[in-house]
Formats: sequence, structure tokens, C-alpha cells
Amino acid sequence: MSSVARKICFVTGSRADFGLLVWPMRAIRETPGLTLQLVATGMHLAPEFGYTFNDIRDEGFEVDERVETLLSSDTGAGVAKSVGLGVIGFADAFTRLGPDLVVVLGDRFEMFAAAQAAMFMRLPMAHLFGGDVTEGAVDESVRHAISKMAHLHFTSNPGSTRRLIQLGEHPSRIHTIGSVGIDAIKHLALMDCDSIGRAVGMPLRERNALITFHPVTVETGRSMAELDELFAALSALDPAFHFVFTLANADAEGRALNARIEAFAAGRPNTIAVASLGQLRYLSLMSHVDLVIGNSSSGLLEAPSFGVPTVDIGDRQKGRERAASVFHAAPERNAIAAAISAALQRGHQATVNPYGDGESSRRFADIVAGIPDFRQILAKGFYDLPASGARP
Repeated sequence: MSSVARKICFVTGSRADFGLLVWPMRAIRETPGLTLQLVATGMHLAPEFGYTFNDIRDEGFEVDERVETLLSSDTGAGVAKSVGLGVIGFADAFTRLGPDLVVVLGDRFEMFAAAQAAMFMRLPMAHLFGGDVTEGAVDESVRHAISKMAHLHFTSNPGSTRRLIQLGEHPSRIHTIGSVGIDAIKHLALMDCDSIGRAVGMPLRERNALITFHPVTVETGRSMAELDELFAALSALDPAFHFVFTLANADAEGRALNARIEAFAAGRPNTIAVASLGQLRYLSLMSHVDLVIGNSSSGLLEAPSFGVPTVDIGDRQKGRERAASVFHAAPERNAIAAAISAALQRGHQATVNPYGDGESSRRFADIVAGIPDFRQILAKGFYDLPASGARP
């Protein structure tokens, strides 16, 4: 093995993926023989989404390259053009950085752009959270496409590992390490109730909910109607209930949803909307609220580790593994209200989280460090499943 430190280049495009990547990046930085590179893109560089580039520095990381991708557009065509801009920008960034391994996470279109650039440049690539299922979003297709471009896989649960094998990825290249997002819950010193209330700009009361509602990208026009049903359900709750919304991401229709959320919050003293909380404030708030509501993956991946119940609305997360603390609701006001009632009745309870134990990042870094030559994993074949009887 070379004595020269090998460059592990992470790509981050939003508050969501950065929160998941913090601890894997720290683990890589602390591992002898590896050096960390970081490329910031997407919503990190957009003031309308909180300019979360500053959060990266606040966590003690230096950004090696910036790749601008976002257009001022709320359409599918705008997202498609952003992917094209991203491919060009990442090609330039990777040329300058010369990484030994590119690391991408999940299913965002920024990651799709980075993966395409890395693939055509013959750069070895690792993918986190491949094999997951979210049938209610175009992210489903993006995630599986990235998996086929990647050379190493780090999954959050055995079901995802099985699906990657079904996609033809060799079992030897797939490592089931759990969700890296749970590592933050284990290691962070979270803020107390009064401190987090001051940080978000609204004190917490007897009843509180953390709400995130992202676009439903598989069908144009559904997102706004589903959000209005959520508003109707929230409006019927006790007015003493306090709601903290974190705004939607930059998918198609995201800006329109955010305008509607901000208008809803502006007319209610018990409601506040914030563009981004950052990892510490987000997880601290999650630990103190009575329930998490919406269609974000964090309600399924992180909330169970706090024992906080989740009301998961609609199909955006359809297919994901779920803890007993997750209550699904159809995107209709009465169904949402019923799920909220059931979640409140359950309350905070210790729950087995199917996504791991908080040691995923160390596993990830150890596996990466143990690969003697990343170039040797560039060639990959299709892994055929054993025959199991006659064809239908």
C-alpha cells in the first residue's frame, strides 16, 4: 500500500445529506492513510434554502470545491438542466482534486450529477444508502441508477443489501453498516428544551411537533394538495400545540411548497418556518417534540432512536423499513388526524431502530481503509442470482 495518503472525496448538496455525512467524514479524517476532500453543491450555495454552506464550516470542515447547479426554477425541466450543469461542474472539480475515491449519498439529483461525472472519468465510487426504497419519489429511480454506477455500497439495513444484489451488484462489494445518521444521535451533546426554543425563535410548550414536507415528485400537482390536507389536520389540533416547519428541498415544486408553508406560518403565532436548522438544532428539537410529522426520511431513520413517534404522510417513503413508532397516514386530513392521535397516544417509548446502533461511520472508514487499491474495483460485472426454478 502506498505511503501517500489516499484522497476520499465526499459530495454534499443539502442540509439533509450533510447531517448524515458529518460522522463518516470525521471517521475518514481520523483514519491513518486517508485524507478528506469535500465538494459542496446544490442547496448549500443557495440563500433561499438557508445558504447552509456556513454550516459546513461551523462543523469544522473546509470545502475544497464548490459546484453551482441550481437554477431559479421550480420545474422538472429546471431540475434536469441543473443535473447537466452539475455534470460539467463536477467534471472540472474532480479534475482539479484528483480523488482516489468519490463518496456520494442517497438519491438527490446533485448526487446523480456527481456520479455521472465520476463514472465517465473512471473514478472509483462509493454509494451510501443504496438499495433503499421510496416509491413515492423520483428519487427511487435516481438512487438505483447511482447504485449501478458505483463500485462500493454501504447499506442501512439487510433489506437494502438484498435489493442491491437483485440489481446485479456483487455481495462482496456490499457492506451493511446501518444508517450513519444515527451516529450523530449517539455522539452529539444535544441542546436542552429552553436552549433549542431560543435557537429556533419560538419557545417549546406543552405540545410540540417538528414538521418537514417535501415535494411528491412522481406526479406533478400532488404535492400542494397533500400539503393543504396536512394544514387542515394541523388546524384542527389544540391551538396550544406549537409547530416548527423545516422548509422543503429544491426538488420540482419545492419553492411553491415553501411559499405556502411560510404563508401558513405567518398567520399563526404557534407556528414557525425555518429554512434550515443544522444538524445539532434539528436533532435537539427532534428529541424534545411530541412527534415528527411529514414525509421526510428523518422521521423513519432518526426519530425512532429518540423514541419519538412519527406520522409519515403519503407515499414518498413507501417501501422503507419502519420502526414500531412510525404511523403511516394517507394524504387526507382525517387520516392524518387519526395518525396524529395514535402517535400522541403512544408517546415517547423506547423503540428498536432497524437502521443501526450508532457505529456505522467507524465501520465505513475501516472498510474503506482496508481496500488496498481502489483502481482494482473499477471493473465490475453483473451478479446473476442463482436459478430458482423455471421461468414464469
